[in-house]
Formats: sequence, C-alpha cells, structure tokens
Amino acid sequence: MKQFSRMKQTMRVFHSPDHCREALGYCVATLGKYDGMHLGHQRILDQVLALGRQLGLPTVVILSEPQPEEFFKPTSAPVRLCPFDDKVEFLAHYGLDAVLRMEFDAALSQQSAESFASDYLGERLGARALVVGDDFRFGRQRGGDFMLLQRMGTRCGFTAYAVSGCLLEGERVSSSAVREYLARGDCARVARLLGRPFSLRGEIVRGRQLGRQLDMPTANVALHTSALPLCGIYVVEASVNGVAYPALASIGYKPTVSVTPEPSLEVHLLDFSADLYGRIMTVHFLHKLRDEQKFADLAALRGAMAADLVAARDYWRRAAASDLNHKI
Repeated sequence: MKQFSRMKQTMRVFHSPDHCREALGYCVATLGKYDGMHLGHQRILDQVLALGRQLGLPTVVILSEPQPEEFFKPTSAPVRLCPFDDKVEFLAHYGLDAVLRMEFDAALSQQSAESFASDYLGERLGARALVVGDDFRFGRQRGGDFMLLQRMGTRCGFTAYAVSGCLLEGERVSSSAVREYLARGDCARVARLLGRPFSLRGEIVRGRQLGRQLDMPTANVALHTSALPLCGIYVVEASVNGVAYPALASIGYKPTVSVTPEPSLEVHLLDFSADLYGRIMTVHFLHKLRDEQKFADLAALRGAMAADLVAARDYWRRAAASDLNHKI
C-alpha cells in the first residue's frame, strides 16, 4: 500500500495568535477547517511551504475549533473526517511549523471580515503572507472573500494568495466528495481524493471480549465520537508503532449485540496475537466487504464473521500477487 511518508517534525500548537507571534515572529499562514486533508488542501499547504522557504518565515495553519458548522448547527453538521489531533499529526508529517487552534465562538462568529483580517491576522498574528483556497469565505455571515483579503492585506502588511481548486478526473476534490464516497463504501476513490487511504486513529482499549467468544479476537480502538463517516465491514491495514498488519475491521454500532448507541471500531489482525492495550493504532480502510447487519443470533453472526475473514484473506492474497507481478 502506498504510504504518506514525509518526515515528521516537531509541531507547535498555539491557542492564541498573540502567543504564536511572540514565539515565531512574522509568519506565512493559511486558515480553514482542513477536514480530511485531501489533495485540494495539500495544494494549499504546498504553496504555504513554498512561500515559507522563499520568505524565510515559519509556516502556520489556523484551524477552526469547533468547525463553523458544528458551532451553528451542532446536531446537523456534516460528520467530521479528521479530529483536531489527527489534523495536527498530518501537518507535522507534512512539514508545517505550527498550528494555531482558533476557538470559534459567538464573539468570533460576529466579528466582521475586515476586523478579523486587520486585527487577528495582521496585528495579532503578524501574517506576512496568507494562502487560501479560491472559494474561501470568512467573517460575520461569511461576508469576506479573497478580494477583501487582498484589499485588507495592502493596509495590514500581508500579501494574500489564492490557490485554485483541485480537479481529479473532472471532479472537484472536496471534503463533501470524500464523505459521499465513504458513505458509498468506495474506498479506492476516497484514497485517490486524499492521496492516501482514509484512516482513523485511537488508543486500543479493553472491550467486552465478545470477539474472543466468537473465535475472532479484536483490538478495540477508542473513537471518542458519536458520528461516523463510514460503517460496515472492511479490509484494512492496521499500524501500531510503525508496524503495519493486514487486518479485518468492523466499524459501526454492532446491531446484533450492542446495548448502547455509541459507535465502535474493532480490528482483527490476521495471524497475529499479542497484548496491544494502551498502544495507538491507525486503521487504513482499503476495501468494503459489506454493510453492518443485525443477525438473529450469535451463531449467525459467527458464520458471517468467518465468511468475512475468508474474503479478507483472499483480498490480501490478491494484493500480494499483484505486488509480486509489479516487481517482476
């Protein structure tokens, strides 16, 4: 499997533009939700890094937390693709210097675009270059756009740059498109939009040990969310401490056995048995086998899991044969 393999660097996380400027001085910055870190986001990040090298300035990504939709419509906001910590992890590997965690609250939501550009970005953060997508909107009622940023930049000491959207086979790459393909179970298309397989990361915790009773022990990965961008049974690659394992995963709400509405991610590592509790596991979703189902009893569930395991092994055999053919 193709891996995202830039060298991880130390990432500084700030909670105030004043502290960021005090520590770093002037900077090259970008801001937004960056949910998914897809190819369109990466195109913007590449421009930020290029300007940072050109100007000799540190690079900063300003991330809204919560994301604006989550603030305005917490019960109906689009399901998040990337928790904040995962965004930070990605940006550290990508080579950015710092993240500024911008609290999106009532006061910020009512700040005019002009005030935000001059006060937050110019005076407090000390941005000397600002890179955004060509469809970027900001400020009260999304009243600011790139043209306004350009005008404000001439007054406030920064230059604004717009990066055009990324098209893949005629389709604009977006977080919405990633969610749509995840909902369809099209892992291959998602991987193309992201430049890597979609993944989730969390600590391995103790579960109800039901997998052992069903002859398929699993690692239970803590999700800390009540909404999922994908559900079902998947062939996955699971990474722990930099070691990748072929695996089978179930993600969702366990309709046959669950007694709570909280989602779960359970991963069965093929031909592996060891105590992994407390470790951090990253699960890369490669291929969907089927949707979740509510079975009549545990015997029926055990039979379905056995069939899933056969399908997963077949997937990995074909993947190994394909890799071998490419090397010959």
